[in-house]
Amino acid sequence: MKFDIQSIDTDVLIIGGGTAGCFSALTLAENSNLKVVIAEKANIKRSGCLAAGVNALNAYIGKGETPESFVGYVKRDSESIVREDLVYGVAKLLNNVTRKLEDLGLAILKDADGEYVQRGKRSIKINGENIKPLLADAVAAHDNITVLNNVNIVDYQVLDGCVIGALGFSLREKIIYVINSKKTICATGGAAGLYKPNNPTFSKHKMWYSPFNTGAGYAMGIRAGAEMTSFEMRFIALRCKDTIAPTGTIAQGIKAVQVNARGQEYVEKYGRPSTHIRLYSTVMENLKGNGPCFLKTEGITADQQQELFKAYLNMAPAQTLKWLESNTGPAEENVEIEGTEPYIVGGHTASGYWVDHERKTTLKNLYAVGDVAGGSPKKYVTGCLAEGQIAAMSILNVIEHSQVIKLSNKEINEKVKHISRFFDNSSPLYSIGEVEEAMQKVMDEYAGGISSSYGYNETRLNIAAKRIEELLTIADTLKAGDSRQLLAIFEIIDRLYVCKVLIRHLAARKETRWRCYQENIDYPQKDDQNWMKYVNSVFRDGKVEFIFRDLVGRDTIYEHTD
Repeated sequence: MKFDIQSIDTDVLIIGGGTAGCFSALTLAENSNLKVVIAEKANIKRSGCLAAGVNALNAYIGKGETPESFVGYVKRDSESIVREDLVYGVAKLLNNVTRKLEDLGLAILKDADGEYVQRGKRSIKINGENIKPLLADAVAAHDNITVLNNVNIVDYQVLDGCVIGALGFSLREKIIYVINSKKTICATGGAAGLYKPNNPTFSKHKMWYSPFNTGAGYAMGIRAGAEMTSFEMRFIALRCKDTIAPTGTIAQGIKAVQVNARGQEYVEKYGRPSTHIRLYSTVMENLKGNGPCFLKTEGITADQQQELFKAYLNMAPAQTLKWLESNTGPAEENVEIEGTEPYIVGGHTASGYWVDHERKTTLKNLYAVGDVAGGSPKKYVTGCLAEGQIAAMSILNVIEHSQVIKLSNKEINEKVKHISRFFDNSSPLYSIGEVEEAMQKVMDEYAGGISSSYGYNETRLNIAAKRIEELLTIADTLKAGDSRQLLAIFEIIDRLYVCKVLIRHLAARKETRWRCYQENIDYPQKDDQNWMKYVNSVFRDGKVEFIFRDLVGRDTIYEHTD
């Protein structure tokens, strides 16, 4: 395939038009005349984690809560391995960005006194099926924001450790974009599809996290030598069986408890209830023969059942449809629950780029926000908005004296060849789908997937590392016939790079701190004496090199110094 090369100069490039990316762009546009380009792989109106909507904002400072108490909650739930400074910075902005969403037209439920209806201490109810179109429309209202829909960014342009833009290709036209920018924000989201899902074959994309979030932002940072953090703190969601619909809607909405097949409540037998303990206790009950496990909903009122029907239509309609198709509902039978496959996602756990308090990465001129930024778990939708605002305001303070820097034509041509080389490969031995399935099988069996109840050991991880290297070599031989196949090849390569780093992170933390998320069979206990630290890494010369960093406190102003 012959590509036309289009060069674009801009002040700020935002890679990813999801929650954080949109809010970064809005903040920049509302406070300056800077030229902003958003490169979005799909269409900004229905892309990212909010594509189908959401029925609650799960990061909000409710009545009786404070930013300080929010930090305490996140710290407890994450077994203390969080960047308290980042969490605190997010917490102070949560209610402000919520009001901004309401101003944009988001329907937030209110009581008779005009107060937001809370679902929990830190959660409020919304009608959010149109939350993403609202953000997209707000972006479209600004003339200084250009949106490149259906453009897949492949890699950063890097010069002497400084990100000066990025390159990508259109999925609709035969165009490779060379985007030159003074500052770049990565907002691509986390990584799904690394592990074999619990709905294989024709339902394999019925998963908790967006299947189109492939870890591209992580992979670009890894290849460019950015410091990454806490990949071993995976996220595994506890979800409604088969539909993979959220359980929090039921657990918080009607205060449903978890029970086993004998009707016994079981979570507290396994430790202080937290997100990962709720999952771990369910896995253990099944292993002990006490499953299946459920959320106890049988006997709820007709009004409560109707509320659950409506809530899931705002976020996961498959669950409501399952009840209706079976002529039943949660009032008549308990809801069976199960764990998903593992994900790498910085909005729920701490995995991602190592950033400073302004969300600057260790690569000059590159910022990371939302699910791709590490260190700040439990940020969810509003926390991602907050990080987008933080990064944008930082850029506004420093961009005045920045300049667009460009690679030479020779260097650009080399990068264009790198993108188009898959059209020139001869017939490969394996298909793109076969490489993806092989990767998922390796990760499932050897790197702590569902089939091993999320546990792993050093021997298994060594096997996984070897197989992933083999698959990276095979991936370079794949052949593309069109731009969609080219996209699929780069997506599998990005996932393999994330797997490569993830496996080494799992091996590096020689304890078990987060049950199931990081279940190291060789070191089954938590070790506060030796492992109250961040496990960070940098990818150099094909190897993952580790940096073990001390914990950062709530009131620390952390900046990169080495």
